[in-house]
Amino acid sequence: MMDGGAAEERLDRAFAALADPVRRAIIARLSRGPATVNELAEPFQISKQAVSKHIQVLEHADLVTRTRDAQRRPVHLNPGRLEAMTAWIDRYRLVHEQQFRRLDALLGDPKNAAPSTATEEQT
Repeated sequence: MMDGGAAEERLDRAFAALADPVRRAIIARLSRGPATVNELAEPFQISKQAVSKHIQVLEHADLVTRTRDAQRRPVHLNPGRLEAMTAWIDRYRLVHEQQFRRLDALLGDPKNAAPSTATEEQT
C-alpha cells in the first residue's frame, strides 16, 4: 500500500498534467481508444515532438501508458488513475453536498420539509 505522501504526489502530478489543454485533449482522444503519436498530433498545430513531450508528462503522471506493437507504439489511457482522481474529487463533493443539505434544512427549504398531511392542515 502506498503511503499518503506518495499518493498526494501522484495526485499532484496528475492534476498538474491535466492543467494543459493539449494534454486534456489527448486524454479525451484516448478515451475513445489507443492511438499513436502521429494520430494524436493530427488535430494540433504543434510538432509531433511537442506532442511526444506532452505524452511524456502524461506518462509521468501515470495517466497514460505505451505498448509496443511491432513498429507501432500506441498510447493507452490509464483509466485507473482517472478513477483515483474522480474518487478524490467525489470525496470532497459529497462532504459539501451534505453541508448544503444541512444548511437547506436549517433555512427551512420547502423541498426538504416533511410533507404535510390533510389532517395537519385542517387543525
